[in-house]
Amino acid sequence: MSVHVPDDNANHILLVDDDKRIRDLLTRLLKDNGYRVSAAANAAEARNCLSGLEFDLIVLDVMMPGETGLELAASLRDRSQVPILMLTARSEATDRIAGLEAGVDDYLPKPFEPRELLLRMAAILRRGNQYPLTAREEIRFGPFSFNASRGELKNGDHMVRLTDREKQILSIFAEQPGATVPRHKIVGDASGLGERTVDVQINRLRRKIETDPGNPIYLQTVRGIGYRLACD
Repeated sequence: MSVHVPDDNANHILLVDDDKRIRDLLTRLLKDNGYRVSAAANAAEARNCLSGLEFDLIVLDVMMPGETGLELAASLRDRSQVPILMLTARSEATDRIAGLEAGVDDYLPKPFEPRELLLRMAAILRRGNQYPLTAREEIRFGPFSFNASRGELKNGDHMVRLTDREKQILSIFAEQPGATVPRHKIVGDASGLGERTVDVQINRLRRKIETDPGNPIYLQTVRGIGYRLACD
């Protein structure tokens, strides 16, 4: 029987699951589909892998002994933007929200079809390669330009008045121009704010930059995750 050997330039996946049977099955599946794979049985092993290797995507199980997948994901987000796909036996909305708040890019409830896993991984990797994640001092979208260091928004030569919170939100989008920003990142450390409050603030900002705020062109909603500012 021939064995598929992934190319040296193939995407490198870190697979983290305490169930050896699942690790072995998924490792074989991913290698057969052209990925390079490193496997870890727990968060400690995953950290060892991350300390010495670069990965394009982490496939991470939620329920593990010791440090959970959610805890690991949240700690990784403090220092890394590597995409994370979370595998969970739980499908309740509260668990999905917890994963998004921890900074994961997508989740897949167990049991799942192997084909769906491959499609979701491909979508995450495609998004990761689509937009630059280099912070810019100035971003442009349509006739608008926003200077992050000065907190100034202009429509052509005309200055648009912004609240301090609106300046802060636009500065967050300038940190990752063109990328999808999760609601929890927009909330940040702002005291007393929740995700519903952020939705209200986004709608107010849309009224200043969109011709039709109900059908936004620039400040787009990414369902279930957050928002994206369509920068030039």
